[in-house]
Amino acid sequence: MLQTLKNAWSVPELRKKLLYTLLIIIIYRIGGAIPVPFLDTAVIKSWFETQNSNGNIFSYLNVLSGDNFSKGTLLALSVSPYINAQIIIQLLTYALPPLERLAKEGMEGRKKIDKVTRYAALAISVFQAWAYYLTLKNQAHALVYTGSGFDKVFSEIVIIMCFTAGSSLTMWLGNQISEKGIGNGISILLFAGIIARIPSDMVRDFGYMTSGDTKYKILVPLLYVIYIFMIALIVFMNNAERRIPIAYAKRVVGRKQYGGQNTFLPIKVSMAGVLPIIFAMAFMSLPATLELFITPKAGGFYEKVLNVFSYSHPVYGVLYFILIIAFNYFYISMQYNPLEIANNLRQSNGSIPGIRPGKPTVDYLRRVLSKITLLGAFFLGLIALFPIIFGYATNLPVSMGGTSILIVVSVALETARTMESQMMMRHHKGFLE
Repeated sequence: MLQTLKNAWSVPELRKKLLYTLLIIIIYRIGGAIPVPFLDTAVIKSWFETQNSNGNIFSYLNVLSGDNFSKGTLLALSVSPYINAQIIIQLLTYALPPLERLAKEGMEGRKKIDKVTRYAALAISVFQAWAYYLTLKNQAHALVYTGSGFDKVFSEIVIIMCFTAGSSLTMWLGNQISEKGIGNGISILLFAGIIARIPSDMVRDFGYMTSGDTKYKILVPLLYVIYIFMIALIVFMNNAERRIPIAYAKRVVGRKQYGGQNTFLPIKVSMAGVLPIIFAMAFMSLPATLELFITPKAGGFYEKVLNVFSYSHPVYGVLYFILIIAFNYFYISMQYNPLEIANNLRQSNGSIPGIRPGKPTVDYLRRVLSKITLLGAFFLGLIALFPIIFGYATNLPVSMGGTSILIVVSVALETARTMESQMMMRHHKGFLE
């Protein structure tokens, strides 16, 4: 990857794109340091430290924002509204015929869907900004100004508009990277936010080593060794695929013979990426999040339910793992249609050796897809459960979870592929030479 970056830097056009991407990232990080009026960031940070260990939705949002959410800054919502809008619109594309027709219209339809996604992200950002404001007001008591009448309403509007504007700014910066920079803009900003947390996390981890406790001098190096193995596993699984052989029948048109070649149909093991983990994380965080708004009675039913859904409870880990597997199957079933693939193969005179065209091909593809999906789901489950298992076994807080590592490695690999493809286009001699 470093060699790819070096080669891309030597190409003037790619160097300009890399510098432009770096400039956008710097602007994004500066925006994450701008405080929102009428809020006490110190109070927000201290309150968030007491909530971060509960496994609620705020922990997930803080990861996506690169710690901006826990500081209550301008870019506190960051890419979260846009990611949620993308997931919702993508699911609705398979449920609503108008969106399905747009998806089949090619580039123009894709532009219209992107426009709908941006409007949906704006609506979600307004709602999240309002919910975050109520949380900071009622739970964290982080409002500096506590006036009444018009002044109170004005301060509320300013806070909500600042959070919403920060989310819109993030979307705009991401689009600028996608159009004029390298890679997917939103993914790059998400990558930059997670990377920005690494220095502070490393300082905290090495602080445990110097605390005098002998076990931390062993556990912290062990943790970083596991990180290295985890990165290697993610790279391997990201590139892993099942190749189904495809044979095309020969056909004669006039004096020429077409077809007859053999190829393969690649099916990636980790097709869904990090989305099943995000779905499961959002679902499992709901009970703990409701605790912020509803105070359960001591010894009551709701308190027992919250204890079961606490981040360190074994039942939480089991349900989390099951939900990741379920959402992985659900997402891939929407993205991958064996019937459509079988029909395309039959129309192009292609077939799987030893498998008859039609229903036998569909059944074979479903069996293969089911096995690969299960393997990918177990991989995602182990990555997501690593911080829970390691923290429960060693009592050492895991600074960077498996989900963050998965996002960072996946975005880095995808960006490297983008640079390689652009360099290949610029160095391809073509048939004229």
